[in-house]
Order: sequence, then structure tokens, then C-alpha cells
Amino acid sequence: MLQLLYAHYQSNEQDFIKTDRELNVSLDRMYDMYLYLLLTFDELIRAAENKMENRKKKLRPSSEDLNPNMRFVDNLLINQLSNAEILGEISKKRKVNWMGAESQEMFRKMFNSILESEAYVLYMSNEENGYEVDRAFVLQLFKDSVANSPWLYNFFDEKSIYWMDDLDLCCSMVLKTIKAMKPGEDFSPLPLYKDPADESTFVHDLLRKTIQNNVEYDVLITAMVDNWETDRIAKMDMVLLKMGITELLFFQSIPAKVTLNEYIEISKFYSTPKSNIFINGILDKIIEKFKSEKRMIKTGRGLLD
Repeated sequence: MLQLLYAHYQSNEQDFIKTDRELNVSLDRMYDMYLYLLLTFDELIRAAENKMENRKKKLRPSSEDLNPNMRFVDNLLINQLSNAEILGEISKKRKVNWMGAESQEMFRKMFNSILESEAYVLYMSNEENGYEVDRAFVLQLFKDSVANSPWLYNFFDEKSIYWMDDLDLCCSMVLKTIKAMKPGEDFSPLPLYKDPADESTFVHDLLRKTIQNNVEYDVLITAMVDNWETDRIAKMDMVLLKMGITELLFFQSIPAKVTLNEYIEISKFYSTPKSNIFINGILDKIIEKFKSEKRMIKTGRGLLD
């Protein structure tokens, strides 16, 4: 949302419809990333099986080459993901897959790296078996070797300039998915929205109302910055302030304190080193102004604080 609004203002676009369409595309691509990450486990199994087959073809294969440890390829959760019909259908419909020699080479490298990891060595030699043991390993594998894979970083970076900003959220969705899986149940990936009517409406309303009230927000912010001209304020800070003002005015169920804290945190990642202090000061003054003018309506006890 922040990046789209920043691009919208930089291009001097007057209509929010084009930016709104881009928002839909961005959210769809984020969901594709989530699916790509879920499909990595099956690809790692395929890389492991290919390695086993190649070892058996040695001129003088060892006993270990001929009778490999099958624990990884037999992992209960990974096989549950691999056999999930709904995941396969959604991925096929959205054209999300790891087909191609380049992708297979990437997973070969990833698996070779995993072979040397402490988590993999301990898992393969663990005498305990069962669904929970397999789940614990899959969670650790994902955190250590998938979510932090430089090869995946390069892949996602080439796919979309926005995807790297979505990676942490998508990784958290994968971890949540794995933690919720149950033995013997058909697996289904999480939906894009937990509550489509509420969450989809929120993101599109936030975008639309921020754009529609842009001129009013410019005047309001100018009055709050103690004789600074708005062109001296970092452009990213201006976008963050406008988004924050929109939440304060138009989203009754979001506490004022939550809005303030969220935009302070976002500024730490996307703006200047001192932006969080600036955002905090200006939004705090705006909150007090709205309270005195009774413009900020919040439903529920404590939401104005």
C-alpha cells in the first residue's frame, strides 16, 4: 500500500482506479509467493530422490548409497503437502510451479546446503518418529534453509520488485500453515483474506480515501510542521502521514494508539533514520487536534487513546 501510494503521488496520477487495480495485482502476487514457498518442500524431496538415484549409479556404490536413509523423503508433513489436491489445483490455476531446469538446479543447490546443516543431521539420526517430530523438523528446515535461502531471494527479486518486502509476511503464513496441519486431514492452504468482506474492503478503502483527501491532508500536515514547507518533508513521510490520518478519520474500529504505533514502525523500515520521531510527533499533534474538534470517531472503549 505504501509503495503504491508513493508511486501514485510521484507520477501525479489523478485517478485512484489504476492504482487500485495495481493493488489487486500486488495482493495476488503476494499470495503466489505463499504458494511458491509451500511448493518448495516437494521440490526438495525431488532433489533428495535425484541425489539418491545418482549415488546408486556410481561405479562402486557403497552400502549407504544402495540403501539410503529415507527419513527425509518419507517425512509425514512434506508428503501431506505433496499429496494435497487442493494445493495442486490452486497452484495450477494460478500457474505457480517450479518447472524448468533452472529451478531444479536451484533446489539441487539448496538440498546440498541442507545436507550440511545441523538440523538435517540431527533429524536423520533421531531415533524418535512420528508426526510431531516431523513437524518440528519441517519448521526448523523452513526457518533455516528455505526462508533464508539466497537462491530463493534471487528468484523472488527477479519475479517482482515488491516481493522481497512481502517475504516475511509470506514466510509467517507458511509457518502458521505448518503449525495448523493435522495428521490424516486433507491439507488446504490459507486463503488470501481471513475475512474477505472486512480485509479486502479495508485495503481498498484505505487506498481510495487517502488519495481522495490528498489536498486536505497537505493543508493539515503543513499546519502541523511549524512553518516547514511540505517539500522539505521526506516524500515517504508524507505518504505515511496521509495513510495514518485516513485511518484516524475513517476506520472507527482501529484504536488511535494502534495507528500511531504502526506507522512509526513502518517508517523505521521505509523512510529516513529520524522519520519515526517525526511521524510520532506530527501524528500525535493531529490526534489531539481531531479529539478537540471531535472529528475522530472510534467505536469501543479506549479506542481514542
